[in-house]
Amino acid sequence: MIPIKSSEITPYRLYQDRRQFIKSAGALALGAAVVAACGAPPAPAGPAAASPDAAGSVALADERADPANSFEEITNYNNFYEFTPDKQRVAQLARDFVTRPWTVEVGGLVRNPKTFAIEDILAGFDQEERIYRLRCVEGWSMVIPWLGFPLRQLLAQVEPTADAQYVRFETVLDPEQMPGQRSPVYEWPYAEGLRLDEAMNDLTLLATGLYGQTLLPQNGAPLRLVVPWKYGFKSIKSIVKIDLVADQPSSLWMIAAPNEYGFYANVNPDVPHPRWSQRSERRIGESGRRETLPFNGYAAEVAALYAGMDLRRNY
Repeated sequence: MIPIKSSEITPYRLYQDRRQFIKSAGALALGAAVVAACGAPPAPAGPAAASPDAAGSVALADERADPANSFEEITNYNNFYEFTPDKQRVAQLARDFVTRPWTVEVGGLVRNPKTFAIEDILAGFDQEERIYRLRCVEGWSMVIPWLGFPLRQLLAQVEPTADAQYVRFETVLDPEQMPGQRSPVYEWPYAEGLRLDEAMNDLTLLATGLYGQTLLPQNGAPLRLVVPWKYGFKSIKSIVKIDLVADQPSSLWMIAAPNEYGFYANVNPDVPHPRWSQRSERRIGESGRRETLPFNGYAAEVAALYAGMDLRRNY
């Protein structure tokens, strides 16, 4: 599997310029622009399935020659229970979420604990663009061009000690801005964890944007985790705290439904959710279903992390 190069992703500004050129050319040839209105339904699936008027769409492929989802789709269909369980209302409820000032405390079993302002993170780490597949445990998926940097670069600055075996992440606790956190059903704040070797894998990304733009609140602004070979609930959003720890941390979903959500959460078509199969997925913007790939298609990069493990028991 060959990763997509940053240079192969259409930058948002260039896409907008290209769209304007197409509109102008259409006006000259036909006397009227033949461009779909914003908010139009997603284009049909196929080789050129990019919604032409959803900001930032690209017809470029990920590693499996799949087109990236449109900016409109990515920013208007979101799981973010801190706001609401309704995926199509998250963007509205998160619209005024305040992300400045923002700091991320990194500590625990480290030699050099630090607190980073988000401005330090943006300026201190080279931001790169990567197209990753996102597979939700609920059975839907997207292809997203993220902007960010490998988590290992931040962890290197705090110097984990030999006792550090896991990384625990925590979302901001702010029920005034996040009405979903008033719900007593879940143990807030949202917490997640990775094994240290998973966190140090080059695919594990701290995302600060998508489609070359600053990350929007509904997508986890100002800083979120992206672990593309795991189900999406592992990719915790709006991070304020990262701790290196010795013992495996518990996550919000492990606490809420331990019979349904395990620590590893690797995408695995052979391990069904207790209430549905994981053998297929629905790509947002497509009408049919497609086969789910082990590790979401990233087995070449990450399968060795789990050599000798029973992935049915360690789900």
